[in-house]
Amino acid sequence: MSARDILERWRPSATPGAPSAAGVPADRVAERSAELEGVLALLADAQAEVQSIRSAAVAEAARRRAAAREQGRTLIAEAQRTAQADRSAAAATAHAAGQESAGRIRAQAQLEAEAIAELAAARQPALIARVREQARARVAELTEGAP
Repeated sequence: MSARDILERWRPSATPGAPSAAGVPADRVAERSAELEGVLALLADAQAEVQSIRSAAVAEAARRRAAAREQGRTLIAEAQRTAQADRSAAAATAHAAGQESAGRIRAQAQLEAEAIAELAAARQPALIARVREQARARVAELTEGAP
């Protein structure tokens, strides 16, 4: 008897009841379980690896979020310091520009005051002479009619 003949005896057969070649009834569930057992064992290892990778990814994401939060706080603090410095610089520039403008206005006002003083000095002798003449005329008018 050959090995093939021996194995042929254990060949799966169809469900009981129908006439078929002699053999052992097929246990499809056991066959599939046995067939898939190795693959599922590999899959279990893969699932464990996936879980490990996922846990590492969650931890890395938490670390990155914390780092980003800290970087955001640092950026905001730096921006606030920079903004304060920029506001101070802008205020100093505006103050200097105001002082310069006020200086120009004072200088212009001084020139105008000097021009008015010169004009008044030029007109003063004529006005004094006119007032003196009016005063003499009035005095003369008052003395002529007096006893």
